[in-house]
Amino acid sequence: MSILVTGGAGYIGSTVCSILTKAGRSVIVYDNLCNGHEAALPSGVEFIKGDVSDRAKLESVFKSKQVKSVIHLAAFIDANESIKTPERYFRNNINNSLNLIEAMLSTSVKQLVFSSTAAVYGNTNLNPIKEETSFGPTNAYGESKASVEKMLKWFNQSHGLRCAILRYFNAAGAESENRGEDHNPESHLIPTALKVALGKIPKLELFGTNYDTPDGSCIRDYIHVIDLANAHILALDALKECDCLTYNLGNGRGYSVREVIKTVNQITGRSIPIVEVEKRPGDPPILVASSDKIQKELNWKLKFPSLESIISSAWKWHSKNPKGYLN
Repeated sequence: MSILVTGGAGYIGSTVCSILTKAGRSVIVYDNLCNGHEAALPSGVEFIKGDVSDRAKLESVFKSKQVKSVIHLAAFIDANESIKTPERYFRNNINNSLNLIEAMLSTSVKQLVFSSTAAVYGNTNLNPIKEETSFGPTNAYGESKASVEKMLKWFNQSHGLRCAILRYFNAAGAESENRGEDHNPESHLIPTALKVALGKIPKLELFGTNYDTPDGSCIRDYIHVIDLANAHILALDALKECDCLTYNLGNGRGYSVREVIKTVNQITGRSIPIVEVEKRPGDPPILVASSDKIQKELNWKLKFPSLESIISSAWKWHSKNPKGYLN
C-alpha cells in the first residue's frame, strides 16, 4: 500500500517525502510542478506529474497504485497575493481539495493528512494559540484553509473520512545541503534575508515598524521543516485508530522580524540592509503556537527548537545552492 503526497515536490512536501522514505514507507508524489521541483524529490519515490483538479487521473492513480493514504500539501500559500487575487486561492485551495476528497471517497481511500495553517486564526490576542481558538482569517489564504478544514469535519461525519489537520506556523530551515527552500518569487522572511546575504537581493523589506511588540516588528513562530515533517508520520499513523485530529505545529516561542535579521547577521557574518515599508494588510502582530496537544497525544518532540539551528541549516542550503534547484 502506498502513501500519495500531493505537492510532494515542494519545499515542505519534498522533506515530508524524504522522512517517509527513510522510515520505509512507499511514497508516490503527485505534483504539477507549478511551484515544486522534481530535483527536490528523494530517491525511492515515484513521481506522477498531475494536477489535483484532474479527478479522473487521481482516481486512476488511487486504483492502480493501491493508495491507502493521502498527505495533501498542494496549495497556493502566499498570504499577501491571496488578498489581491482571492478567486485564485479559493479555486485552487478549496475547489481542488474538494475534488481530491471526492476522488478519494470514490476509490475507498479514507485517510487524509491535511496541510493547514496558522493563518486560519488571523489576528488574535491569544498567544500562544491553542487549537480551540476561534477562526478569524485576515486573508484569503487563511480563509481557503479554514474552509477546507470545515469541509473535512463534515466528510468525517458523513462518509467516515479519517483526517488529521496540521496547522503549520512558519516552516523554515533545510533538511540538508541538498534539499531546502526554493520559491519563486520568495515571500518568506528567512530565505529572503539569506538571499540578501548572498547578494541575490539588494535589501530586505521590513513590513511595519509600529506593531504592538517590544521592537515594533511582527513576531512569528518558526519551526524547522524536519520537525514539521516528522509530525506527518505521527499523524498518519494515528489515523489507524482515530477519526479526526487537529494539531498546531509550532515552536512555542516567537521571534520578531528584527530578531531574525540579527540572527541572520550573526550566522552569515554579513550585514543585511533593510528598508522600512508600510504594513501589509492582514498581517497580525503576533502568531505563536501552543503545540502541547500533539506533544502530549502523539509524543511529538522538537529536534531543532532554536532559531539558530533553523537559520544555520537554511544558510548551508542557500550557500551551496545560490540559484536554488537550477544549479
